[in-house]
Amino acid sequence: MQSACKRLHLPKATRGTFELYNSKETGLGFELPNWKYPVVANTETGELRFDNYNGRWGSQEFLDQFLQAYAAEQVKIEARKKGHSVVEQRLDNGSIKLTVRVGGVA
Repeated sequence: MQSACKRLHLPKATRGTFELYNSKETGLGFELPNWKYPVVANTETGELRFDNYNGRWGSQEFLDQFLQAYAAEQVKIEARKKGHSVVEQRLDNGSIKLTVRVGGVA
């Protein structure tokens, strides 16, 4: 989570209880640009809780960027734990291509 926040130049996620529009959520919370409420990750279930009122209180685009960054960073972390290397390539459409090299060889 922290590596995705860092990658997107967001403030660090903090552990706590956060207020959304009509609920309180506990977990790791972080702020997305121009969002009215934080996004909260429940670290036990892996669920994300947020309230962007169908885009009126926060752009889905920013959440999608975070999810992509999170997935890419997790792949890199897990691959490196197993001794593999990862090459990342940004594609013209904004998506990311990751190539995992088993054993770190080309």
